[in-house]
Amino acid sequence: MARIKTLQELFRRYRRPGDIVFAVLFLSFALFLLWKLPGETVWAKRTNWYAQPRFWPAVAVTGMVIFASLHFIGSLCSRRIPGRWREVGFWLQSLEYVLYFLAYVLLVPRIGYLPATLVFSIFLTFRVGEATRVNLAAAAGFSVAVVVIFRAVLQVKIPAGHIYEALPDGLRAFALLYL
Repeated sequence: MARIKTLQELFRRYRRPGDIVFAVLFLSFALFLLWKLPGETVWAKRTNWYAQPRFWPAVAVTGMVIFASLHFIGSLCSRRIPGRWREVGFWLQSLEYVLYFLAYVLLVPRIGYLPATLVFSIFLTFRVGEATRVNLAAAAGFSVAVVVIFRAVLQVKIPAGHIYEALPDGLRAFALLYL
């Protein structure tokens, strides 16, 4: 493996084509947070400066704006390489999984936590192309373990599925409480 001699060579070798797009989006988000900060936090009277409700969020957001600005300036100064929009398209492909999770969130109150988790994990196993018998069994086992841990052990209050209303009385009570 060739040694990297200068910082410029390091940047040239590992620079990504979508860097300027990321820099613009990140700086825009940081400036939006800075703009919203006064309306979302307060400066309390008779409170030490380090205990102010606005102080630490302001430090974090100001740092975010400073470093996002530096990243943007660095992106402007660097040489453009082809493939920027192809990389942005690759980033946007990840939103597919956000949509899957939103569908899961909508399914839980309708069909119940256990069935929705089973469907979701098995679907994702197929989606990523790893649908062997072992992986499907692992996905199903993982789903059951998650439901048991969250509902029975940790007693997290997750809405029961409407589908449970169709079950017989004894099974309905168990399903509403643990599944």
